[in-house]
Amino acid sequence: MQEERNLPRPSLPFPPTPNGRSCRSSSGYVPGRVMPVRPPPAPTVIGHSVQWSSSKAENLATFIARGSEQWQESEAARSRRRVKNSLVCVGICLGIFLIVLAVVFGTNPGPERDENCPDHQLGFTNWDPGHNEQRRVVIGKGDRFRLVSSATLHSIIIRQGGVLVFADSRDGSRNISLKCNYILVKDGGALHIGAEKCRYKSRATITLRGRSDEGEEVPGFGRKFLGVASGGTLELHGAAKTSWTLLAKTLPPSGLEFGSYVERPATRGLNVRVVDQDTGQVLLADRFDTHDFANESKRLQNLLQTQDSGRIIAIAVRDSAAKNLLRQTKETIQELLGSSLVHSLSYRQAWALVGVIGAGNTSCNESVRDYENHDTRGKAEAQKEFVTVDGVKFAVSASSQWKKGIPQTEFQVDVSGGLVLELLDEVEGWKEGDRIVIASTDYSMHQAEEFTIRRCSGCGARQVEVTGKAQFLHVGEIMDGIDMRAEVGVLTRNIVIEGEMEDSCYGDNWCQFFKYDTFGGHLKILKNFTSVHLSDVELVHMGQQVMGSYPVHFHLCGDVDRLGGYSSPTYLKSLAIHHCFSRCVTVHATNGLLIRDTVGYDTLGHCFFLEDGIEERNVLFHNLGLVTKPGTLLPTDRNDAMCSSIRNNVYGNYIPVPATDCKAVSTFWVANPNNHLINNAAAGSQDTGIWYLFHKVPTGESHGLFTETKAELTPLGTFYNNRVHSNFKAGLFIDKGVKVTNASMDDPREYLCLDNSARFRPHQDADPQKPRIAALIDRLIAFKNNDHGAWVRGGDIIFQNSGFSDNGIGLSFASDGSFPKDEGSSQVISESLFVGESRNYGSQGGQNKYWGVGGVEGKNRTLPRDKTFPIRGFQIYDGPIHVTKTTFQNYMASSVRFTSAIGFFLKNPWQLTPKNSFSLLKFDTNVALRVFFGKPGPWFEGYDLDGDKNAVFHDIDGSVTGYKDTYVGRMDNFLVQHPDCKNITSWFGSVCSGKYAQVYIQTRRPQNLTMTIVRDEYSKHPMTLRGINQRADFQQYQPVVMLQKGYTIHWNGRAPEETFLYLINFNKGDWIRVGLCYPKGSAFQVMADIYQRQNSTAHGVEDFQEVASLEQLQNKPGERKYYFDNGTGLLFLMLQARQDREGHSYCSTQGCERVKVAAMMESRTVSNCMPAAYPKYSAPPTATIAMPPKNSGKCENCGASQLAFTSDPYQTYLRVQIQSLGRTGIRQGQDKPFISVNGTKFPFWDRFFMVTVDACNGMVTQNVSFTKADAVMAHYLETGISQRSIVLLGSKDTISGDIEAISERLVSLGTAKPAKLHKKESIAFFGYRGGSRPLWTRLYSSPAGQGLPLLEKYIPLQLENYGCTRVDTIQRKELELLHKALQ
Repeated sequence: MQEERNLPRPSLPFPPTPNGRSCRSSSGYVPGRVMPVRPPPAPTVIGHSVQWSSSKAENLATFIARGSEQWQESEAARSRRRVKNSLVCVGICLGIFLIVLAVVFGTNPGPERDENCPDHQLGFTNWDPGHNEQRRVVIGKGDRFRLVSSATLHSIIIRQGGVLVFADSRDGSRNISLKCNYILVKDGGALHIGAEKCRYKSRATITLRGRSDEGEEVPGFGRKFLGVASGGTLELHGAAKTSWTLLAKTLPPSGLEFGSYVERPATRGLNVRVVDQDTGQVLLADRFDTHDFANESKRLQNLLQTQDSGRIIAIAVRDSAAKNLLRQTKETIQELLGSSLVHSLSYRQAWALVGVIGAGNTSCNESVRDYENHDTRGKAEAQKEFVTVDGVKFAVSASSQWKKGIPQTEFQVDVSGGLVLELLDEVEGWKEGDRIVIASTDYSMHQAEEFTIRRCSGCGARQVEVTGKAQFLHVGEIMDGIDMRAEVGVLTRNIVIEGEMEDSCYGDNWCQFFKYDTFGGHLKILKNFTSVHLSDVELVHMGQQVMGSYPVHFHLCGDVDRLGGYSSPTYLKSLAIHHCFSRCVTVHATNGLLIRDTVGYDTLGHCFFLEDGIEERNVLFHNLGLVTKPGTLLPTDRNDAMCSSIRNNVYGNYIPVPATDCKAVSTFWVANPNNHLINNAAAGSQDTGIWYLFHKVPTGESHGLFTETKAELTPLGTFYNNRVHSNFKAGLFIDKGVKVTNASMDDPREYLCLDNSARFRPHQDADPQKPRIAALIDRLIAFKNNDHGAWVRGGDIIFQNSGFSDNGIGLSFASDGSFPKDEGSSQVISESLFVGESRNYGSQGGQNKYWGVGGVEGKNRTLPRDKTFPIRGFQIYDGPIHVTKTTFQNYMASSVRFTSAIGFFLKNPWQLTPKNSFSLLKFDTNVALRVFFGKPGPWFEGYDLDGDKNAVFHDIDGSVTGYKDTYVGRMDNFLVQHPDCKNITSWFGSVCSGKYAQVYIQTRRPQNLTMTIVRDEYSKHPMTLRGINQRADFQQYQPVVMLQKGYTIHWNGRAPEETFLYLINFNKGDWIRVGLCYPKGSAFQVMADIYQRQNSTAHGVEDFQEVASLEQLQNKPGERKYYFDNGTGLLFLMLQARQDREGHSYCSTQGCERVKVAAMMESRTVSNCMPAAYPKYSAPPTATIAMPPKNSGKCENCGASQLAFTSDPYQTYLRVQIQSLGRTGIRQGQDKPFISVNGTKFPFWDRFFMVTVDACNGMVTQNVSFTKADAVMAHYLETGISQRSIVLLGSKDTISGDIEAISERLVSLGTAKPAKLHKKESIAFFGYRGGSRPLWTRLYSSPAGQGLPLLEKYIPLQLENYGCTRVDTIQRKELELLHKALQ
């Protein structure tokens, strides 16, 4: 170690053996590149033959002396020699014993040495440097220090073979805190806290100190850091913990289904609350002024006498209640509730009672406080604990008092004790005092909540009890087929790296945006490090709003796996990164890094950040990111205020536009597609959960160091089983890039702002001349995202096995780009589920903005975007897209909002292709609008842009419309209709047969005209198109047309001098006739060619020849001819495809067939020829292909094959539904009651109906019915159901018979206690017969006059606690993909 002077090096405890014999090497821990553990060398004893015996690390030695000769000496001499030898032996033995003790106790901190533990290694010196904030320490060559106590230093540099380890203890009782401004490990230095095979047990804290405006910066690292430079080793391994899991049971606000209840009445008299003993719901709140009115006393008496036995009653006096409280009422209170104090209630006496109707004084808790001098000197409090039928403990309390002359009364109903969370997995290492976070399952990420684990003696391996109560709903189940179980992450680790923070923001730390200090610590790793592995480490208050200073930052490290020469590839495992100030993990020009089981929570800027566009082969496996907030560093990190205010790097007076330059902060920011995302969760970001974007060139510090990235062309790495929810902008976003040039006069925007120029078009070897490689998005779950579940641009892209629910828009596909740059590609989704609005109603608050009526049941719920926003499942933007084997459900409109399963991009100025197609779709009965084209009004505005008018898709099999091989367009689009089309008014759509394609029309000089196209058969219904200029020197239009028809085209000014007509999606032989309007007397040069977009060249050039009549033109449609009708001003052309087209390409295999018309015009009149053209060229409308008959029968194999889309795809779930029907529902004509198992319905007609299912194989075993609740039914419930059975019970009409006996039998099937079911209208029960009580068991009931909705659960099969014998080995595809990605 070096300070201001050199210190002597500590010597090793044993010198090398003089005979040169080396000790046997150990297979123990080798931390980085430090020495292996070796056993102590054998001592040498001269003059004796010594046997060294060592069985343990304590090395107990035994010496045995052996003589080589027999000596013949005198007895005296022999006696003296024996004494002398004895003394010598004793001395030698004592010396060796002392040396052994020194080794054992001086080098071993514990009773036994573990060779895997760095602090157990030999040759280390215990180090206690004390507390000196100015002391600078250098640990260098020969220094081997074991830190044994807390210390405060200015800085530590570890280099040239120096090693620092933290001491540990077997019982984890050490608590070592090291505070310093920075720690730098480099040039052969090493820092170790624990090891991969010897997890650190105690608590170790590294606190990084300093302010942004104090102290010097270290080149390459800055301030307040833990840094690893070239040659450095960093090994941090805390006690193993399960990083995060999912809730397995829904956690309602406060922990009770109907919420907690707190009220402080302001009315005089006896205030009364009636509470449901089975749910904790307050059923009635009333007050009785028994001070002034005797009738109020009678009313109270009547209320109590009419309550059902078992009801919970809470009573509290406010002010006074005794004056007219009648004796009969007091007797009723005493008799029904067991009160012993009510008879003596006096004037202004405080009294509170909680009791149970009919349970007598054993259930009563009450208290009084006497009134004296305007005060009762404390509360009269009463409280009783109860349990719901679902097993949740709750307390009902009432209090009454006078305080300083003011009467006060309060009622509370709340969970008693702590909240017990039911978790999906066994949680290793979660302990009392640990902090956890539960993610939001609503639209706002700010509904994430933190809790502290408390001691719970009765909790199992999948349970924890926490202090406090939930403010918001956190879903813990599969709802409507979508896994919405909230993530639960543990934030506490026993190795902590933290920044020491000021109380508030200061200096130049963007205090206009942040009120708190954002200058935290940071961990930075540079290239050529020796070894870096971190597991189970907590990083808190890390990161700075300074470029390059992040909680964890791999900076220009290159390959950090085996390709980079690392025999042990670099990884981050089970980190907890929370309450940080700049990202979570930054991967900067680094490849092959494994980030696994890491939680990133409450941070500023992109969380998991792949920076420059060249990062590849990194594996992100089972990470959780949530509450990702805006930051200042990059334009894409910023929100509205930051974006428009931070203008340091723009050109001139340019003011950034938040919507297009910024607002892209993402939990996973992936700048190159060749990375692997498996089993991750993006559970709440200000903008986006997972964003793939594409850099045109390497950016930042990588700029100029690498060749072109070709990110747009690079195939996608593995994307499997990721979930995205509670994001404001989108769950998954695949689109766009960043600006890669500095701000200039030509483009004043800031460098690295969001840019719309990039398009994802993956090809083999990133070579556009080679075949496309489809990007596969497998098993995406997206729910409760305000705008989009997923927005995807590019192709080819395939989605499969994915679920979308409660998003503003489920999924939008956008094409590779604008023709002619876009070659044409495909976007496909199959085997997926779209849910409009689920049973996840959400919670108000937590920055949820919109609350209103919605969903199938028309209940109040949280809403995306706005109350009027038109919710859509799948949105068509342009195309071509294909949706197949997909299910849509729960798309119901409200009085102020349109909702549809299939919709279109709003206010769309661009093209749509008729190659958009659907097949094998299934629509639930709760889909009011399968398709909606739009309507002028809010959100749709004028509904008159080019794309709006040309919206169209192909219904291949009739699963959307009921008509096979038909096309669906707008009702007012007569370019695609014929007389036999079927209008569907509610869709504003028309279903037509025929063949369809597009014409891409490009015009020059002028380039700002409005074009009108008319089909000859519907001359009174023209379509006017505005076109798109896109900052080009030409205008472009792209109408969808019915093939084998005639059209004319007109302009709102003089016709363009140059017009190109491209045949888009024309197959060989397809044709249309086009008449272009020009001024009379115009002359033309018309030619055809085949345009190659890759190199912008043309071949196959042919000139057109003029013919004398339209008949001549039409008789030879395949020849290059044109006809100009000077009388009408129409130039007629036959546009016919001569080449074959393959796949999804817009054009033929040879290139794009096009016709160019160059016009020489003398007149400048407006080129609108419609008055002259019609009726001359009018034709009667006909269908080129007859309209097919409507499909009959059920669509076979339609819809997704799987019923549940979950984050544990290896687990099988059974979908069960119970539709009970009460008398009220029967009178209203509702559907028949039924029980459904995986889509198979079992209708019933008797009062009670039961279906049992084998919990191991999912097969229905029995279905029985009962006319009433009687001994027969009770006996069946008790003895007639087999073990390991799922029990489903529904009811019809009103419940009658011995319902109490039935209620008692349900306890053995899953209820926590016998429920009070008399006077209920309907019940539905999900139960289980077996040795356990699964979390999904539940009893539902409804009061008289109310029915139950359709109830649905997804029940796991083959669980271990069912006692099932699993036949097949579980296939964990995510682990197989992880293994493959790490190869």
